[in-house]
Amino acid sequence: MATGQDVKDAIRCILCDEKSYKTSLNYAIGYCTLALRMTGDALKVQCLYILSNITHWRGTGAKEVRLILKQFAKGE
Repeated sequence: MATGQDVKDAIRCILCDEKSYKTSLNYAIGYCTLALRMTGDALKVQCLYILSNITHWRGTGAKEVRLILKQFAKGE
C-alpha cells in the first residue's frame, strides 16, 4: 500500500525531470506542485489529475511513479 509520503516522493521524481516540462509533463507540473501541499482525500483526487497528465511521460522511474499514484488513489 502506498502512503502519502510515497506519493510525495513519487511527485518529487516527476518534478525532477525538468527536461520534460515543456513536452510530456506540460500540465502535470502545476498539479504536482499543488499535491505536495495536500493530504488525505484531496491528495487522492490530485493523484488522478496527475495520472491523467503524465500518460506520455517516459522519464526515469515513470512506471514506478504511476504504480504508486494508482495504488494511493485506489486506497490499496
